[in-house]
Amino acid sequence: MLRRWLPPAVAICLILGYNGATALEHRRMDATTLQPAAAAAPARHRVDADRLFATVRSLSAPEMEGRRTGTPGNHRAQAFILARFRQLGLQPLGAGYEQQFSFVHRSILGTVMPGRPAKLPYPDATNLMAMVRGTAQPDAFVIVSAHYDHLGVRQGRTFPGADDNASGVAAMLETAAYVATHPLRHSVMFIAFDGEEQGLQGSKYFVAHPPVALDRVRLVINLDMVSRSDTATIVASGTSSDPALKELVSKAALGRRLSLAFGHDRPIYLAGGVEDWTNQSDQGPFHDAGVRTLYFGVEDHPDYHQPTDTADRIPRPFFTEVAELVVQTLIEADAL
Repeated sequence: MLRRWLPPAVAICLILGYNGATALEHRRMDATTLQPAAAAAPARHRVDADRLFATVRSLSAPEMEGRRTGTPGNHRAQAFILARFRQLGLQPLGAGYEQQFSFVHRSILGTVMPGRPAKLPYPDATNLMAMVRGTAQPDAFVIVSAHYDHLGVRQGRTFPGADDNASGVAAMLETAAYVATHPLRHSVMFIAFDGEEQGLQGSKYFVAHPPVALDRVRLVINLDMVSRSDTATIVASGTSSDPALKELVSKAALGRRLSLAFGHDRPIYLAGGVEDWTNQSDQGPFHDAGVRTLYFGVEDHPDYHQPTDTADRIPRPFFTEVAELVVQTLIEADAL
């Protein structure tokens, strides 16, 4: 009789434990969320809000065709980013700004759906890399990264990817603009990854073929979907096991008119159904390689991976505040 009831009892305990962990994790995140300041930050603004939004509009424009890896639209996005690197006077890493690679994307759906390939080669993928050399410790690096590829055109519908991830690229380029005219103590590397939507391919390749030794990278700040939130909340992920990072980001957020949440960086046995983002974007391969990582992103919204992810739906005040937070976070990290 005991054996008959044991499996259902175990299942019930697992379900209760999962639901309980989910509820506790939501409470933990709510309790640690920093609320927006009553007034704007007293420090001078470091981000050109007009240029920030113009970058998102350009990268999510119809002629970019959704920026799918290997497509003409993706190549046009590359040209746009490279032109900005050169305009800002950023230095290439090694022989040039481009790190070319290829990969084969294996689709689980393709193995079961007729007419959909199980394997799809991408022979023409490119990471874009630039840097500003540090004034005091030029051989130590902080990386600011964002992927520029998106879903492209599917069944005649274009997926513009304004939030995912033209927003991250725009914030990265505004950070680069600041650092180009205000060099920091450490060297700062700016990377636009390709192939993220096909399984973090660009960052995986970079980690396997780094232009500088990974032990010289002090921190990776990755930006992916940073412009839209109904609650004006940006999430800093990667701080749960690193109190120093939480303190750093909290300091950077002082005076900002946004909410800053900490979380999405704990395993299922601790967080239940609150998704762990550690390996959901390009910080993942760095984390797996033992590099310190910090990820800024928003919770999913209804336009995520939809043709409706357009620039006109991005709230200007929130996005500008997030970009300012990214710049200040880098400044705080440089002081460590």
